Amino acid sequence: MQASNTLWRFRGVTPTAMLAFVYLYLPIVVLVVLSFNANRIATLWTGFSLDWYLKVMDNDNILRATKNSLIIACGATVLATSFATMAALAMAGRRFRGQAFINAMLGLPLLVPEIVTAVASLLFFLALGLDLGLMTVLIAHTVFCIPFAYLPIRARLEGLDPRLAEAAADLYAGPFATFRRVTLPLILPGVLSGAMLAFIVSLDDFVITFFVAGAGATTLPVYIFGLIRMGITPEVNAVSALMLLVSIAFVALSYWMGQRKS
Repeated sequence: MQASNTLWRFRGVTPTAMLAFVYLYLPIVVLVVLSFNANRIATLWTGFSLDWYLKVMDNDNILRATKNSLIIACGATVLATSFATMAALAMAGRRFRGQAFINAMLGLPLLVPEIVTAVASLLFFLALGLDLGLMTVLIAHTVFCIPFAYLPIRARLEGLDPRLAEAAADLYAGPFATFRRVTLPLILPGVLSGAMLAFIVSLDDFVITFFVAGAGATTLPVYIFGLIRMGITPEVNAVSALMLLVSIAFVALSYWMGQRKS
C-alpha cells in the first residue's frame, strides 16, 4: 500500500499543480481587479473606482437581460428539481429492467458537448414549429439542468436507511404520506443542493441560450457576449465580476447543503 502511494510522490508535482491553479484562476482575479479600474481602457489601470458597477445598475439593457436570466433560471430550477426528485425516487426504489440504461441517459447531458445539445434543441423546436423565445429557452434549460439536480438528490437517497420507509408503512402511512413526512425531510438538503446547482447552471449558460433564444429573450450571458464583440470595457468586467460572485455563492451554498446531515 505504501509503495502505491509513493507513485504519486515525484519531484515537481507540487509546482505543476500550483502552475495549473495559477493558469486557471489568475485571469479571473485580473478580471475582478480591472472591474474597479477608473480608466475607460480596461487594460490600463489609472485608479480605483466603483463607477462601472453603478453604470451596470443603471443600464436598462443589462437589467432587462438580468430579469430574463432570473425568470428562466427560477423556472428551470423548479421544473428540473421536480423532475430530478421524481427520477431519483424511481431509480432508488425496486430494481427494474432497463434501470442501468435510464440511469445512463439521465447523466448523458453531462457528457455530450453542449454545442450538440444546443443544435439538437434548436432543430427540435424548429421541427415542432415553436417560435424561439423565453419558453424555448426555459424548456432547453430544464432538460439540461435535470442531471445537475439529480445527482445530489440521488446521492442523498442512497444514504437513507430503507427501514425508515418500512417503519412508516407499518404505521399505516401510504406512499405519499411516507414521502411527505419521512423521505422528503431527510433528502431536503440534497434537493436544495441540486436546486442551487440547477439555478447557477441555468443562470450562467450561454451556448444553449444563444441557439434557442429568439428576439426579446436575451439573457445576461448572451448580452455580455454582445458587449465583448465590441471590445472589452470595465463595464463588461463589472458584469462578469457580479456573475462570478453569484456563482461562487450558489456553488458554496450547494456544497454546504449537500454536506449537511439530516
